[in-house]
Amino acid sequence: MGGPSAEREVSLSSGRECAAALREAECDVIEVDAGPDVAARLIEIAPDVVFNALHGRWGEDGAIQGVLEWLKIPYTHSGILASALTLDKQRTKDVYRKVGLPVVESILARADAVRAAHVMPPPYVVKPYNEGSSVGIYIVDEAANGPPQLSDDMPERVMVEAFAPGRELTTTVMGDRALTVTDIITDGWYDYHAKYAPGGSRHELPANIPAEIFDACMEYALRAHQALGCRGVSRTDFRWDESRGLDGLILLETNTQPGMTPTSLTPEQAAHVGITFPQFCRWMVEDASCDR
Repeated sequence: MGGPSAEREVSLSSGRECAAALREAECDVIEVDAGPDVAARLIEIAPDVVFNALHGRWGEDGAIQGVLEWLKIPYTHSGILASALTLDKQRTKDVYRKVGLPVVESILARADAVRAAHVMPPPYVVKPYNEGSSVGIYIVDEAANGPPQLSDDMPERVMVEAFAPGRELTTTVMGDRALTVTDIITDGWYDYHAKYAPGGSRHELPANIPAEIFDACMEYALRAHQALGCRGVSRTDFRWDESRGLDGLILLETNTQPGMTPTSLTPEQAAHVGITFPQFCRWMVEDASCDR
């Protein structure tokens, strides 16, 4: 848990919650704040399994997965390739397109070019192409006077994608099973604060949407999980423009390390289908392996 990414604080919260749940599920748990000495710490501890509660770069991009494969320690969630693929938003979209899953137009561009001029007609969204949790999101609306002035801490290359209006939906996949659909209701954009602050968003579970859209979310999430080569648990996020029916449903991204905090969507979905948080965490431990 922890680690050096932009999502360190969320990871620490996830790690604490998962550690407590695993102890309740009668597992012996050692909490490790992943730093530069993480390999040495793991060799010293010699665990049966690593529960990966890291988020963002280094934790869900294939980096720690490579360390664990090298050390031959079984671990939870997805392996090296699926982790690297899903954290790269543009390559994720390429896979979606390849298997016929709907996405909006997007390009990769240099941050200085995005600051200088519109690189696609507004409205559009600018985001880092390799971070999660709505870190560094800019929305440029049709009435914008000029291009977005991205902060200096944005990466050199960013993703620019056509803005997809509508409702924010999400579906968790657990193994070979899609769990349910949540409608995420906020006063504005579902940003980092809305995701993690108490009261930042309201989760309607299950989503009160037409059966056709509900079933499509379940099917698309499972297809995305399989096409990307995910293992264990993943969560796929959607936007749905209800004025366009099924044609208005598009995939945004797939998360291989969904948040496991008190306000997180994935534990809520597991609970909805009758899986307690300790049971959910223990299932991930029992599912752990190398060569994922």
